[in-house]
Amino acid sequence: MIKSFSKINLSLRVLGIRKDGLHNIQSNNVVLDVHDKIKISKSKINKDEIIFKGESSKYINKKKNSITETLKILREIKLLKSNYKIIINKKIPVFSGLGGGTSNSAFLLKFFLKNTINESILNKVEKKIGSDLRIFLKKQSFQKNLFKLYKYKKNFKLYLVLASPNVKCSTKNIYSKVKKFSSPSKTNFSIIKEKSKFIEKISIEKNDLERIAIKKFPIIKKVLDFIKIQNGCYFSRMTGSGSVCYGLFRNHKTAKEGLIGVKKRFPNYWCVISRTI
Repeated sequence: MIKSFSKINLSLRVLGIRKDGLHNIQSNNVVLDVHDKIKISKSKINKDEIIFKGESSKYINKKKNSITETLKILREIKLLKSNYKIIINKKIPVFSGLGGGTSNSAFLLKFFLKNTINESILNKVEKKIGSDLRIFLKKQSFQKNLFKLYKYKKNFKLYLVLASPNVKCSTKNIYSKVKKFSSPSKTNFSIIKEKSKFIEKISIEKNDLERIAIKKFPIIKKVLDFIKIQNGCYFSRMTGSGSVCYGLFRNHKTAKEGLIGVKKRFPNYWCVISRTI
């Protein structure tokens, strides 16, 4: 059984648009213990069997997804010969900004390639799956620009409360509405070693996509505002292009209390407590 972990963007600045049409971003990313479960075995029939389970599975294209695309690439470069039965129990919500599909691809690569993923393979898979694939190969990282990630010199133990409003944010749609671009942060987050200094710096950062998502789905602001006033919460923010909102808390105790409050206020939302791995 493989655990396919999620991620959040502690910050996200959109710096501009590259010549290839992709948005150049600067971000701080951490991998969280919220995860999908993937079971892999040899297929007994002469083709792959890809089975998605869980509430989010109904939103997934069963014929073309991150799993099928990853297997296709591995076969094209002759690193995979057998057919496999792969069962993915989806615990990471889709349309959430938590990177579930990309995570599935990354942890599948790590499994089949025994954690030896070279740059050439990464580039091939990234073109199909997405540039945030590398995030899952590092537990905590500062993304200086779209393709430059620097692992933190020290990993921080962080506790968060996540809440997913019942809206579906399309990454393509949210990014298409970016009209103004940010300057890069002057802080090199990867070299910060003191947790208090890191939190001080990250607290004044932002997510440039948050305002756009709120304009489309005002409920996101209501969730963020409620999380922010919980005891022990440093700040609240949306991750990626949304729609999951999170709060960074002082410790596990205040996060647990915060989760109770958020669940009480939004009983029909997916809400969990999480920590960095």
